[in-house]
Amino acid sequence: MARELKEVQGIVFKRQKYHEADLLAKIMTQNNGIITMIARGALKPKSKLSAALLNFSYGTYVLYTSGQGLSTLRTYKNIKQFDGLFSDLTKNAYASFILDLIDHAFTEYQSLGKYNDLAVFALQKIDQGADAEMITQIVQMQLLAAYGVEPELRHCLVCGRDQGDFDYSIKQGGILCSQHFFTDADRLHLNPKETAVLRTIGLLPYERLGSIQISKNIKHSTRKAIDRIYQDTIDLNLKTKKFLDELNLFV
Repeated sequence: MARELKEVQGIVFKRQKYHEADLLAKIMTQNNGIITMIARGALKPKSKLSAALLNFSYGTYVLYTSGQGLSTLRTYKNIKQFDGLFSDLTKNAYASFILDLIDHAFTEYQSLGKYNDLAVFALQKIDQGADAEMITQIVQMQLLAAYGVEPELRHCLVCGRDQGDFDYSIKQGGILCSQHFFTDADRLHLNPKETAVLRTIGLLPYERLGSIQISKNIKHSTRKAIDRIYQDTIDLNLKTKKFLDELNLFV
């Protein structure tokens, strides 16, 4: 395919040295998905490209691209940065994990659609000082659909009941009412409040969840539950997740 000059709006979330003086950077865009671009000479002392490719920088990037493979950064416009994410280790770790999850859910140049908006919402909230753990759990529950394992959270998988006490079944892919707990001995054994939180953060529009308040104990339980769901249904092995665990943020 022919390469063309194209402007994209995006957020830089990964960068690494390439050859002697070049940089590779990944950016998340809404309409063009995840793009890997090379910035030639960005590491040379007089280059201005490197500063525009710091993690959590965002703005307009002008690329030579064919819509597949590696694109080439030509220049940039109006670059800003999520300063809180860049300078705070904890915020940085959560934001990196969120964008890593999205990166693994999509192929390059695949449109992210609503998940781009979800990611931007999450980064903005964490940058502003919102509960980063809770924001991350929201993203994880809503991102399951992008991995092709969207759980049934609206009603019992067996009888369709949508009121009462529920638990989560990984094997069956969603919630069970108390009358059908017996159908899965390996259900997560969450209490009703914990299951209610999973349902809420998985179903409600994310913009309505920005100020959700959850006790530390419930948040700890839902964290363990979401970890189990991801481990048993997707089995990702992300360095960003390991780093969060090492920080004891999910304990």
